Amino acid sequence: MAYGDGPADEVLNTAWHRFCDTLKQSGDQVFKDSNPTGPLMRMDGYRFLTQNLGQAFPLALETMDPAYPMIHYFTHPLMKLGGDVSDFTYRQAWISGDYTYRITGKRGTARWFNVTVQGPKPDKIPGTDWPPLHEPFGDVPECNILGHQIKTDAEGNFELYIGGEERPDNWLPTTPGSRKLFIREAYDAWEETPTTLTIERVGMDGPSPMPSAERMAEAMDWAGDFVEGIMGDWPEHSWATSGGIVDPENPNNFPADKSANTAEDAKRGRMAANLIWSLKPDEALIVEMDWHDGFWLFGMGGFFVESMDYLYRSTSFAPSRATVDSDKVVRFVIAHTDPGVHNWLDTQGFSEGNLGYRNLMSQNPATFRTKLVKRAELTDSLPADTVMLTPAQRSEQLLTRYRAIKQRFGI
Repeated sequence: MAYGDGPADEVLNTAWHRFCDTLKQSGDQVFKDSNPTGPLMRMDGYRFLTQNLGQAFPLALETMDPAYPMIHYFTHPLMKLGGDVSDFTYRQAWISGDYTYRITGKRGTARWFNVTVQGPKPDKIPGTDWPPLHEPFGDVPECNILGHQIKTDAEGNFELYIGGEERPDNWLPTTPGSRKLFIREAYDAWEETPTTLTIERVGMDGPSPMPSAERMAEAMDWAGDFVEGIMGDWPEHSWATSGGIVDPENPNNFPADKSANTAEDAKRGRMAANLIWSLKPDEALIVEMDWHDGFWLFGMGGFFVESMDYLYRSTSFAPSRATVDSDKVVRFVIAHTDPGVHNWLDTQGFSEGNLGYRNLMSQNPATFRTKLVKRAELTDSLPADTVMLTPAQRSEQLLTRYRAIKQRFGI
């Protein structure tokens, strides 16, 4: 039998061609004016697109039915989504306020854990004329629970209910507009372990139904909108709507008036700042932060604000893994090749990128300073007591990272 012999052929074929046209146009965004022209940067644009193409239909179809929920990693070492932080893991599940859900799990030792119920996606970001970020982002948090608020047994096992009748513990309410669970875990020490989670709808008593041709066509349209959004929105949308956490017109500096502590930061339970860096082959950038108590994270990102290669490369630091100089300053060196500095942030050969800062559940403001130096003069610009690594020690540092990241994702 050929095309046209089936009653759904036209619906499916038309939707597929529409998706392919959208995918082709989305690829053209690799060449938008703001993206640097170097071969690695162009390649990375397509890599960002193809990595996310791999999750377009899991998000749009395979996990989307809220009656048959699935907790889904939407970032991992082989799939980056704009704005992801290297030392976070991100999971989500599509849900509905019409149902009650039970999550069972075993609490890991990651320093920070958060489950948030997300509500309807507004037409505009509240208080602005901007449309929200592309799916699956842009919805409004309704309520959340942190790891220390979840009651467990002696072994760390727990049940967490989402929706349904109120419970005294381990419960998050939903509304008629609730549509998603957003689950984040943040890691400090390499030996920290992930929280295992699984979800089911209370009362689920049969298999998930097969999708109809119309449902498949809807998924193709959703997937097309998704790839179009990731390529079009990053980084422009985030920088324009982030409330001053970055100054794209002032590379190699954090925003001058940013102490990473605004009212919006406090409401979200974290502080944030970003630096856009741009380095020539013979340059290095020293980034300084006065030491402060708190759980802070630094992570390198590419042009599309996706995390860099945190599986194999030194692209992120947390308090337990960073060294502090005797003057109580944490110094990082962004450089194209290994300078021997313990706190090295590897550019992985990129000419430009971003450095993201997060501080979780603290109101200790950060003070940043940067200094652009010639690579050959780097040592003279650092304190004499800067912790240095031998090549063998660097290899061991990277191997420890590799093993820990694989443990986080069970790979």
